[in-house]
Amino acid sequence: MKAEKTLLNILLIEPFFTGSHAEWCKGFQRCSRHSVEIVSLEGRHWKWRMHGGAISIARKLQDKFADLIIVSDMIDLALLKSMLPTQLSSIPIALYMHENQLTYPWSEGDVDIELKRDRHYGFINYSSALIADRILFNSHYHLSSFIDELPRFLTAFPDHRNIDSVAEIKGKSSVLHLGMNLKRFDKYYQKFENEVPVLLWNHRWEYDKNPEEFFNTLILLKDEGFAFQLIVTGESYKNSPEIFEIAKSELRKEIIHFGWVDSIEKYAELLWKADIIPVTSYQDFFGGSVVEAMYCGCYPLLPNRLSYPEHLQEASHLYSDGLFKEILAENLVNSQSFNGQYLIQYDWTLLIEKYDQVCLEMV
Repeated sequence: MKAEKTLLNILLIEPFFTGSHAEWCKGFQRCSRHSVEIVSLEGRHWKWRMHGGAISIARKLQDKFADLIIVSDMIDLALLKSMLPTQLSSIPIALYMHENQLTYPWSEGDVDIELKRDRHYGFINYSSALIADRILFNSHYHLSSFIDELPRFLTAFPDHRNIDSVAEIKGKSSVLHLGMNLKRFDKYYQKFENEVPVLLWNHRWEYDKNPEEFFNTLILLKDEGFAFQLIVTGESYKNSPEIFEIAKSELRKEIIHFGWVDSIEKYAELLWKADIIPVTSYQDFFGGSVVEAMYCGCYPLLPNRLSYPEHLQEASHLYSDGLFKEILAENLVNSQSFNGQYLIQYDWTLLIEKYDQVCLEMV
């Protein structure tokens, strides 16, 4: 009876319902003891979602009732709140930050940079943070980088910069790590005896993951006589960087898998088979694909920045910028095993109690 009295009705709003955003929503809904209803839009056209998603979402909320609303960073919360129906207008709202547009690295080919429109999306994140009753970040790195960047971001405007609002935002911010479904990999465990080290790429095929340094380094190491095999998976796009096609050709003898996989069985098999996950990304506010690989025993070689130090028990897995080729070459010769089972701390079964308690505290 006590548990029933504490159950909340939660509206979980995600205007960009795809990939890790969708997985997070479904995991929260599945594991929470609260009643969680997902209200979403298709995961495409991210800029338009940040501009107009709030209007479309508000129209879906006209007959909804809830004790708490949780929205993702991909929405203009100020616009959404102004359009909420009367029955939702005074309930608390939490903003969950998967990423932010203040510190997200922009593509050099994006026309908004040339047209000097690239600050608008960061401003939506800023104003949403001001409106929210509580702001939840998926990593300590994400929280600190956002708060640290805000004064510089606001200083770029001509006047009435409201720098004091940064303290207000910081005061209602906290870390709630990304919930993941890591236990699903356990039943697919296999022990592989690879003749040469198997390297893994399991991230999105986009510029912010820095595929040029990753694949160009592998091509150089191959030319220098280093032996390895390669698994390349992750979500690709019609405008994915050209380096993927170059790597497919230059490393064709090393590649044992190349492309997206539809099933968890096949994806888990690839993770358990891989020996090393070398990472070159410019951006990872949490790094879910890296955590999945580490949990499945991939030895991590990670840049000493972003969220990666939070996921490690030993700093020996971190490398300084400019030393990627050197440290990867060393590990190809002296490959080591890795036990990533401690990362079960991010599994929903262990994190959901904290999520549910944060929701109760807000209400």
